[in-house]
Amino acid sequence: MSSEPIERRVSYLGDRLKACRCKICGKEYFEMRDYCGNCGRKSFGKMANIDLFYEKGRIELCTLINEPTNKFKKLEHYVYGIISFHNGKIRVPGRLTDQIINDGEVIDFSSLEGREVVPRFRRRYQVGGSEVVPTISLAFTLADEYYPHQGYTIVQPNKEYNLPGIVGYAFYTSRFRIKEGKLERSVPFIDEDAVTAAVEAGKLSLIHSGVDSSLVGKVYVGSESNPYAVKPIASKVAQVLKLGEEDGDVQGVDAVDTEFACKAASSMFKDAAALVSYSKSKMKYAMVIGADNSQAAPRGCPGGELDVFVGYGGAAFIFGKYDVIAEIEGWYSCTSDTPDFWRRDGEPFPMHGGRFSGEPAYFKHVRKATTKLMEKLNLQAGDVDYFITHQPNPRFPVKVAKQLGFKDEQYAVSLQVTKFGNTYSGCSPVGLAAVLDVAKPEEKILITSYGSGAGSDAYLLRTTSQILDKRQRQKINVKSQAENPFLHYVDYTTYRRLKLGM
Repeated sequence: MSSEPIERRVSYLGDRLKACRCKICGKEYFEMRDYCGNCGRKSFGKMANIDLFYEKGRIELCTLINEPTNKFKKLEHYVYGIISFHNGKIRVPGRLTDQIINDGEVIDFSSLEGREVVPRFRRRYQVGGSEVVPTISLAFTLADEYYPHQGYTIVQPNKEYNLPGIVGYAFYTSRFRIKEGKLERSVPFIDEDAVTAAVEAGKLSLIHSGVDSSLVGKVYVGSESNPYAVKPIASKVAQVLKLGEEDGDVQGVDAVDTEFACKAASSMFKDAAALVSYSKSKMKYAMVIGADNSQAAPRGCPGGELDVFVGYGGAAFIFGKYDVIAEIEGWYSCTSDTPDFWRRDGEPFPMHGGRFSGEPAYFKHVRKATTKLMEKLNLQAGDVDYFITHQPNPRFPVKVAKQLGFKDEQYAVSLQVTKFGNTYSGCSPVGLAAVLDVAKPEEKILITSYGSGAGSDAYLLRTTSQILDKRQRQKINVKSQAENPFLHYVDYTTYRRLKLGM
């Protein structure tokens, strides 16, 4: 068992893949050094930091681990090797993740060696329930397959908008799926959880926005599948993504977790918008992430019917007033104490109120928030180009959209539940991401989230001309993850094993 101080030092270096370079001779090290081994004392104060977090590496050598130690036993078999950066100046040991290797399977190492890879933020190994979950970015995926490499370039903003809005966004999910009939659901790899999805989605949103991460003054992470009962997800996200000004091992950012079932993230859109609009806060950007590894009891158990729809993934949105792609023109929220879905403290799986989760909960709140916002803004259904709502199953969002007078072409683009499942806090946000992927300038988007317990938040967004410019920066979007030649479909037994994780 690693001590907390040791784990903190390892994660601080490894989560971000920090390295350094001697300014005198150019020698690089995968460790933080005060001096160069070549140049000695004259190199003190002349060591420059290197960040490999957004770079590509290359597999030099690899091998198959067939009998892992106890900490890696849940992986069963995995490929491990030497990854090089900067033409071999830096070499690090790393694990090739997102590979399910069956007993007796023969791996052609020559087909892997020489290929480019991308660092992935993942759980490092398996620990007990009382220990800190270890994380690292020394896990890699092939750069020319499901997760293509994307560089991170900071772009100076050129326009300030009157209204706050979305300046960048992203959706992230695993390449694994389980397919049953017409329904597909995302399945996390065994080293993924809500934290890894939050970091990966946040990373992609920074790439899309071009925002300097040091200018993000607030991060909200909404989830109901935090691996800790007491410890925030947001603090890990803030440190790994370097949000806010970095001062030693502390980030100058306010990071907080939120919880309101499936609207834990979307509820914070208005808070993020308010913060970046408040002149005295001097906050340029705020990030909101919804990420969940949705859990349900196995089929045949009480509450097991939820298992048909649960998914995995995270969506991240950056709010500001500079280079906005979708302005927020208004919102409305409603809440009532309607216990349609809950999980008591210490219970592994949630329960729901059966038929009471429909009309008294979901439909009532979605209709109320949507109609009130439309009345407030003097809108008719025909005035809206896209309508998005929470998708706990394929039937509910279609039914409520029709009740509100929306047509198929207004809501069809947002329906992602049949491709990824119900991603809980990331569910209505992934619908919004799918719409933003295709929306044209000056189109109106109405999104109404829903969270059990119960409440809804409705927002009206209007897209700007900058949505087309920033779209060119996206290699990974909703469609590319839904319709991908490198998807890996698993059976139900594998699905249950992967969902439980390390």
